[in-house]
Amino acid sequence: MHRVSQGGWKSGGPRLWVAVRGLPHTLREDLWTVARDPLPRMRWLGRLPHAHVVLFTVLMGWLNADRYKVDFGPSAGTAVLVLAVLQSGAVVLALSRPVPAWWLSTSALFLVRNTDEVSPHPLWSWSIPGIALHALVLFLLALRVRPRIAAEALVLSLLAGAATLAFAAPAQDPSLQPGSAPLVFAAAPDRSLTQDAMAFTVAVVLGTALRGRRVARTQLVEQEVLTAEERARRTLLEERNRIARELHDVVAHHMSVISVQAQVAPHLVKDPTDELKENLAGIRGNAVEALTELRRVLGVLRSEDALADGVRHTPQPTLGRLDELVGTVRGAGLRVTTEITGEPRPLSPGVELSAFRIVQEALSNAIRHAPGAEVRVAIGYRTGGLTIRVANSAPGGPAPPSQGAGHGLLGMHERTAMLGGELATGPTPDGGYEVTAILPAQAAKPDDPGEPAP
Repeated sequence: MHRVSQGGWKSGGPRLWVAVRGLPHTLREDLWTVARDPLPRMRWLGRLPHAHVVLFTVLMGWLNADRYKVDFGPSAGTAVLVLAVLQSGAVVLALSRPVPAWWLSTSALFLVRNTDEVSPHPLWSWSIPGIALHALVLFLLALRVRPRIAAEALVLSLLAGAATLAFAAPAQDPSLQPGSAPLVFAAAPDRSLTQDAMAFTVAVVLGTALRGRRVARTQLVEQEVLTAEERARRTLLEERNRIARELHDVVAHHMSVISVQAQVAPHLVKDPTDELKENLAGIRGNAVEALTELRRVLGVLRSEDALADGVRHTPQPTLGRLDELVGTVRGAGLRVTTEITGEPRPLSPGVELSAFRIVQEALSNAIRHAPGAEVRVAIGYRTGGLTIRVANSAPGGPAPPSQGAGHGLLGMHERTAMLGGELATGPTPDGGYEVTAILPAQAAKPDDPGEPAP
């Protein structure tokens, strides 16, 4: 136990000594500076508080000089009045250079209290106006500097007050007989130093609290700016995702059609030549390779890289091009039937585009995963919106191996959710697959600004 205690003292002792030895350096770094640090303007009051500080300083300076005349009598020299002016000037200086102003105010207080002639009734170590002026200097200092520096200034101010009481000659009451002990005033120094300490401490604590509030408000504003930037960045990412989905929907669909057409073309020609077969096989291989590269590019578009300059909005397809879409799919060898119920009417651009993309993606999935199947596309115009149903029967043969996971279903879900609709996807009892979407006639107005542009 003795060794542990000794080891603890040995480990803690050097650290304490290092801290004590580094104290002068810390004080010099914190308080030995003439750096300019102006008091900032207030948001609503502007520089009105600065004017109030100056007016208060003039008033306290006048009262301070008047008190010195009373304490030091008619014979008060010019030096004492100069010190009173310096005390007031320190407050004005604190509006722009708080640390030098604190040094000036502390030095003036020390010199004033240690003059040759002292009031015989020193209820305070300094005059009340002098204490008010120095407390204001400490307050203005605490508004601009870190709490540690404000605490150092407070401690040094109190040490200066204790030093004035130690070096000043004891006061004698003229009413007492010569040689009598000034019992009435014996406890005055302790009481006066305590009162000074309370006044200075309140000023520092109040200034530190207001500075902390200002710093917290500044940090809150900075956080709000960062939040706004993050919101804009998120919006940009959502817009990038929309562009990525559009690219996938358009290019992947057409590349899938090219691949399937190249695959079935030899069967449509009687006795195709080897050269034709080779060319068609090359076309299909290039289409499959393009689909693979497309998915890689799509991954880049979904990353956090910035969008390339030059991206422009282009006209988007609507349900008016449904027949053209179905005709293209039929040309790829897929049997498609369409059914439209209700009275067709123009819908909002977002609904039109999403409906077309959902049908397009469902047909592309049928081409890729259900070769030889029959597909039925049903569009229902209702009072409250639009119903889309794309269902395919069981595939007529094995589907070619997938080149990787796509974003088709994800895109359909995102489009439907963006519009405030509903989407259901899944296999059917006969071995096929069905996609059903219910879209409102008018797209919802979410906070997300990434709605597809018309």
